[in-house]
Amino acid sequence: MTSETGVQAHAEARAAARRRAIRPTSTGRVGDRIFASAARGSGILVLAIIVAIGVFLIVKAIPALQKNHANFLTAQEWNPNAVPAKFGIAQLAFGTVMSSLIAMLIATPVAVGIALFIGFYAPKRLSGPLGYVVDLLAAVPSIVYGLWGVAVLVPHMEGVSKFLNTVLGWIPLFGGDNPGKSSIFTASVVLAIMILPIISSLSREVFLQVPRSHLEASLALGATRWEMVRMSVLPYGRSGVVGASMLGLGRAMGETIAVAMVLTLVPGINIHLLEDGGATFASNIVNGFSEASETGRGALIASGLVLFVITLVVNMAARAIVARRKEFA
Repeated sequence: MTSETGVQAHAEARAAARRRAIRPTSTGRVGDRIFASAARGSGILVLAIIVAIGVFLIVKAIPALQKNHANFLTAQEWNPNAVPAKFGIAQLAFGTVMSSLIAMLIATPVAVGIALFIGFYAPKRLSGPLGYVVDLLAAVPSIVYGLWGVAVLVPHMEGVSKFLNTVLGWIPLFGGDNPGKSSIFTASVVLAIMILPIISSLSREVFLQVPRSHLEASLALGATRWEMVRMSVLPYGRSGVVGASMLGLGRAMGETIAVAMVLTLVPGINIHLLEDGGATFASNIVNGFSEASETGRGALIASGLVLFVITLVVNMAARAIVARRKEFA
């Protein structure tokens, strides 16, 4: 009886030891809880900061909007320092949206081509340095692009504008009688060059995540390199390219210095993008903040609030588009 009791106690001790071996330690559980709490707190903090920014902009904008004697959404005049104050964001919204969209349309195809070349066509000894160069260009400050645009690009854009006006003048956006060099189109080209490295770098990283088995299967079935890219790489990386393009669009919308240095401020909406003149939210803020009165600063903050809302809408649209392509994520 004693031996049976001893054997049973020994078996129970061994079972308890096994349970302790497979059960997570208290240190592991504490670490998981700390990490989960930190991640949750970081997400809540980001949302709190966004809400705080929105509340700040609304509080600072309301007094100026109450003194405004024009329709804030549809008026093209911007004169908040006058008595009575009259200002609207129609021209600023038009310039911001058009310049950003044109920049994205120019930059996205070129950026995707660069990403595909570096990832699948360039020799290995060349693809590495090219990738580093593209990543470095993405970190160049915007004022450098602005100075380059003023000193190098703007003097040569008049001929390009006249050529586009002659060839595509039947399209209203490229029409007009006096195509110039300090136009929304010129600002769009500068923005396209600025956002091109960002889109290209992110797209390249997405393309390089394509499973090797997909690529080898395409080539084994007799596909050429382009057919392999078209059937395996592009469908897999489509959502990533959309996300990269929207990130570039967000930077283009909020760009300040480069656009302010290149674009000439002319009041009123001009649908002819090749003619001199135009304004964006960011360029108007940087050009007018130093000389603005109290009402003028409130008006500029109100325009910043609109840009804030547009950026949120663009990011939400990007998230919705990417979510629809989860099968390639």
